[in-house]
Amino acid sequence: MAKKGVRKKLPKEVAVINADNCTGCQSCVEVCPVDCIDTIPGGGIHSFRSWCEIDVERCVGCEVCVAIPTKKSNPYELQLCPWKAIEMVKTVDVAHAVAAKGGPPGYLHDNWERVVEPAIRMSELAATGS
Repeated sequence: MAKKGVRKKLPKEVAVINADNCTGCQSCVEVCPVDCIDTIPGGGIHSFRSWCEIDVERCVGCEVCVAIPTKKSNPYELQLCPWKAIEMVKTVDVAHAVAAKGGPPGYLHDNWERVVEPAIRMSELAATGS
């Protein structure tokens, strides 16, 4: 379980999952060292499949969800998400990325306080250099 509390330092980048590309395979959930990725169940009126979502306030920007770390001498990088649904985004730009991440109609509107507002706060903190 991830620690909760005040963050000492903002990461330079955080991960954002494009819900329209995510298949909900949970490979990213399994490797996240800070437990900041949850599975959002699909279904409902629009029959949208399940997908994964990152709590940007808990993400430390380690990039493990994007690619498995390899030795520097190894020219091949093992991509964790074969659908390229996960993108590392500069913290100052995270609000825009989260607002454009897709998902079923109305999802972001219905979950604005939980999903978008934290991203806005992070973007503002990064912009002021805090």
